[in-house]
Amino acid sequence: MARLTAIGLDADDTLWHNERFFRLTQERFADLLSGHVDADRLHERLLAAERRNLGHYGFGVKGFVLSMIETAIEVTEGQVPATVVGALIRSGQEMLAHPIELLPGAAEAVRALSGRFRLILVTKGDLLDQERKLAQSGLGDLFEAAAIVSRKDAATYRKVFADHGSGAAEALMAGNSLHSDVLPMIDAGGWAVHLPHDLTWALEDAAEPLDQPRYRRLSRIEALPGLIAEIGGA
Repeated sequence: MARLTAIGLDADDTLWHNERFFRLTQERFADLLSGHVDADRLHERLLAAERRNLGHYGFGVKGFVLSMIETAIEVTEGQVPATVVGALIRSGQEMLAHPIELLPGAAEAVRALSGRFRLILVTKGDLLDQERKLAQSGLGDLFEAAAIVSRKDAATYRKVFADHGSGAAEALMAGNSLHSDVLPMIDAGGWAVHLPHDLTWALEDAAEPLDQPRYRRLSRIEALPGLIAEIGGA
């Protein structure tokens, strides 16, 4: 039986809704530029812009808005109206101000784990926005620490769980992204649990590591405390 001392939880689309607001803004984006390009082609161009801009802007709403503006300039050949740019900026501001909506069972799972382990929030994104969401969620006091990181790779997980636990080998990470929450945690030597969400950003897609003994998949976050007890938690 394994010994687990620390549990990491992703935030966006693991504890609270996030991607749905990006999708709604993308629909608005498509409407604004419908006279220049069809929605499918616009989505492809936007995704390409987001991919190449990750190294410049990182993850989060601000980088998303800048990528939309860049894409709008490209598809209109520099003729995008200022009113459209203004509308995109306002859409981003609305996203940054949107109230937090917890996913079903998230609060109960966090409360069940808090106090039994070093519970760490590990999330990518804009620092101010993620701090705002954690504060509004009402879950902040249940976490021992929050690590808001620029990337989630094996080195990041090794450092996070060395700083807040006894190392990645005695830690478990749970989240909705195979690419960010599961594969790099397994590479770091830890346990990883995939909590699929109906909406997942295309850049977070990856193959499920079904051959890895430290990988598990759950359909509901409420089942996470029980799974951890089975693996070897307190």
